[in-house]
Amino acid sequence: MEEHNKKACLFCNRDAQQVPLVQLEYKGQNYYICPQHIPVLIHDPSQLEGLLPGAENMQAG
Repeated sequence: MEEHNKKACLFCNRDAQQVPLVQLEYKGQNYYICPQHIPVLIHDPSQLEGLLPGAENMQAG
């Protein structure tokens, strides 16, 4: 499995030295998001457009 980017939050770009990170796998790649921005992933993933491939087509949970 390939790591997509450095280990930093997709949304705010803070790394594990600044905030806890949660790893997620999507389309065979690893991504990271901080707990503060998990609600964005759940409730309005279109905000991750350009940061997570296909985010603009994801439906809110």
